[in-house]
Amino acid sequence: MTRHLRDGSHPVLRTVLGGAALAGLPYLGAVASTWYRYGRPEGRPEGDEGSLLDQFMPDYEVRECHEIDVAAPAAVTMAAAREMDIYRSPLVRAVFAVRTLPSRLRGGPPAAHTSLLEETQALGWRILTEAPDRELVVGAVTQPWRPEVRFRGLDPDAFIRFAEPGYARIAWTLAAIPLGEQTSRFRTETRVSTTDPASRRRFRRYWAVVAPGVRLIRRASLGLVKAEAERRHAAVAPEPALR
Repeated sequence: MTRHLRDGSHPVLRTVLGGAALAGLPYLGAVASTWYRYGRPEGRPEGDEGSLLDQFMPDYEVRECHEIDVAAPAAVTMAAAREMDIYRSPLVRAVFAVRTLPSRLRGGPPAAHTSLLEETQALGWRILTEAPDRELVVGAVTQPWRPEVRFRGLDPDAFIRFAEPGYARIAWTLAAIPLGEQTSRFRTETRVSTTDPASRRRFRRYWAVVAPGVRLIRRASLGLVKAEAERRHAAVAPEPALR
């Protein structure tokens, strides 16, 4: 049996290895698709004009946009988005457990969980602009392909003008779009622009690997905001009149 385990011919081992290979196929497909589409962001859908992001990054190499309709007013949805604790999602906890494993093995302290917005600002991101109860834009310049990633927040004008070689400019939004008095659409969008060809090549390699996980986290955030906004709205909504 030992020989079978060494050479991979044992039927149970073959099954385990085969299952692992099959599980990896969707990820490899996502990596290949992300690599191919890099620098070719999909066209923006009709009615998707006027984002505050256009003020800071009208041209970009990467655009990721995710949205969901919410049975709550825009102000309630935006409040839930600002206070979102992304770690409430089991999927996100699993993703971050893998990402932080090296630090934890070195004896690093466990991360303190706050809202996503507070946590990113603590890392160095900066709010670039905000429309109260509707949308905010967060941005930073960084070199995410490095082993130790640092985020440099800049004031709005400096972020727009930033062109130092060797960096990626990243900006993302939380937005609540009114659909009616009692309904809205929560949207989160991320854009990336690099400052020179070498950074573009580095970021493209990095993004191809991490983008599938980033998309899972973004989609998980949609469900968290929707559930919390609808819970808050239901808690304050007037009871229907009895007939």
